[in-house]
Amino acid sequence: MTQHDWAQDLAPWIRLEQIPGVGPETARKLLNTFGLPENIFSASFSALQKVVSERIAQALLAPPSDEASALIDKTLTWAEQPGNRVLTLADADYPKTLLDIPDPPLILYAKGRIDLLQNRSLAVVGSRNATTQGVLNAEKFSEVLSQAGLTIISGMALGIDTAAHQGSLRGAGSTVAVIGTGADIVYPARNRTLAHQIAAEACIISEYALGTPAIASNFPRRNRIISGLARGVLVIEAAAQSGSLITARMAAEQGREVFAIPGSIHSPLSKGCHLLIKQGAKLVESAQDVLEEIQHHDVPLRPTPAPSPAAKAPAASPILVAMGFDPVAPDVLATRCEIDIAAIHAQLLTLELDGLIEMLPGGMVRRLATS
Repeated sequence: MTQHDWAQDLAPWIRLEQIPGVGPETARKLLNTFGLPENIFSASFSALQKVVSERIAQALLAPPSDEASALIDKTLTWAEQPGNRVLTLADADYPKTLLDIPDPPLILYAKGRIDLLQNRSLAVVGSRNATTQGVLNAEKFSEVLSQAGLTIISGMALGIDTAAHQGSLRGAGSTVAVIGTGADIVYPARNRTLAHQIAAEACIISEYALGTPAIASNFPRRNRIISGLARGVLVIEAAAQSGSLITARMAAEQGREVFAIPGSIHSPLSKGCHLLIKQGAKLVESAQDVLEEIQHHDVPLRPTPAPSPAAKAPAASPILVAMGFDPVAPDVLATRCEIDIAAIHAQLLTLELDGLIEMLPGGMVRRLATS
């Protein structure tokens, strides 16, 4: 296909998305009736009125607005740059898993390795305000699952999403970031370095037109793509009311598996995961729990390496043993260990520097599971 033919095929798709009043549902009705977008724009007014309102039919027959024409030109120029692709529902490279969901996006704007969109995938999501333990879990689980061959899908938000992308980039399965802005915008700005790494080594996708800024309502909507691309969704830390639970609900509605990592009964960020488990999500304690659930699919996954039998964990300090894994106040630890409070604070500082505990708001401390 020549560049002219390619641009001629793509332009009507972009134009269709920009017609006032034509949302995804209306666009699908038009496509089901007329086929490709160019057929919609060449249809008669009477034929269009059988599918859409008079106002929308008139808008479809009107010449493209200056704004729509400018966006088409901008998008075609962007798509000519190395690593950039615009995938439509008619494109052979459009991810097949998204064709199974009720409302697949008409267009996907992609940067990087679009081959990852066809891989067996798992979504990993969770709180933006994650604890240190949650970040460690997200990074390690994603790394191990990626090493086993799963592509990790997430939303490039701060917290759990960021850790999931960083961990999965170290494995063969790599990662796909589904963003809630235009593909030419990095959000949040703190993830600029990560975004450039994913674009270079993995894949970033968006359903939103180039130049679309960060709009709050767009992020919950993009969650259906995160879950739709994946075989299942793993939730790592989520409050009782959170976007991660929206993703999990969408996954269940799409027929995907839902997994959740439990946490302390005292942590607000465990409430969402515990709620999911009560509702039937699979409780996960290790990456192997996830892999075993999806092993029945046709292509075997690489097994995760077993720990060496010769390797022994170092003996835990008495303070760590007394601490357990729930948040605890230093003065309570002093009582449990029968140690002076000043000595407790000195040892807690050492344990924090060694990455074995984290300090929590309110002066509480918590042990980290680092294995």
